[in-house]
Formats: sequence, C-alpha cells, structure tokens
Amino acid sequence: MKKLYIVRHAQKEEEQLGQDDYDRQLSPKGIEDSKNMAKFFASKNPFIDLIISSPAKRTKETAEIFAEALEYKKSIMPNDILYRAFVNELIETISYTFDTVNSMLLIGHNPSLTALAITLVEFREEFKMGAIMEIDFDCDSWMDISKENAKLISYETPDK
Repeated sequence: MKKLYIVRHAQKEEEQLGQDDYDRQLSPKGIEDSKNMAKFFASKNPFIDLIISSPAKRTKETAEIFAEALEYKKSIMPNDILYRAFVNELIETISYTFDTVNSMLLIGHNPSLTALAITLVEFREEFKMGAIMEIDFDCDSWMDISKENAKLISYETPDK
C-alpha cells in the first residue's frame, strides 16, 4: 500500500509590479489557512516518509508549515518539476520515488494538481487553494500507481 497526500498552497499575496510569480509568498490569510489545515492534518496522526515540494516561495512556506505541525525532522525535498508541471511529469516524479517511502506529502500548484486528481481518481472539481487530498494505492511500488489501483480517501478544504 502506498499513500499520497496532495496539498495545494493556500492563498498567495497579490502580484507586485515586476514580481516573478515564483517569488510570490503566502498572504496572511494563506498563512492562517495553511496553519489550520496543517494542524487538522497532524491531528489525524499520519506518518509521512517524505515531503516533496515545488521550490516556489509559497509552496516552500506551506511545506515548512506542514513539517512543523507534523514534527517532520527530515529535509523537505524541493523539486523544480512541481512548478508548472504537466500531469505526466507529476506522475513520473511520484513513480520514481524509492519504494522504501510508503507515505508521501506532495505540495504544489494548480492547474497541475487538479489534472493529477482528475487523472488518478476522476476528481470532478478544481483543487482548491489550501486543500488536502489523500489517495491510497493498492500496490507495493510507486512505479505501479495508476487510476486502476487508486482510491480517493479524503479531500478537505480550508473552508469546511
């Protein structure tokens, strides 16, 4: 069994003239929503083997908030592919994870995460800012994940 948790960063700050999207941080509301969702998530006592995140500022902030709430002591793995990834790149990134990792927290952006959720579990709505999705895969290797062995366990949003 492999377990994938997907988190979309929460609300980001307004774009400043000349500012690169990559450098946009979480807004104060985004920070609050991330902390609330991380606390909620940690209350379920998940065991996370790996946190992988887009290196953009807002996803990095989100990853750090979740790592603190989970008391995750390992390094957060930044992955450039997660910023503006195509769905096949996301699946490939997940698939190439070592099989010693049984539970992974992936933190990224839209529209990539919505496309991933549609592909894996036929999710039928936009992946909301700050949301967390839990997917179980009935397989022993990340290379074997597919729509056929995926099961949507939960989807939680900050406004619930």
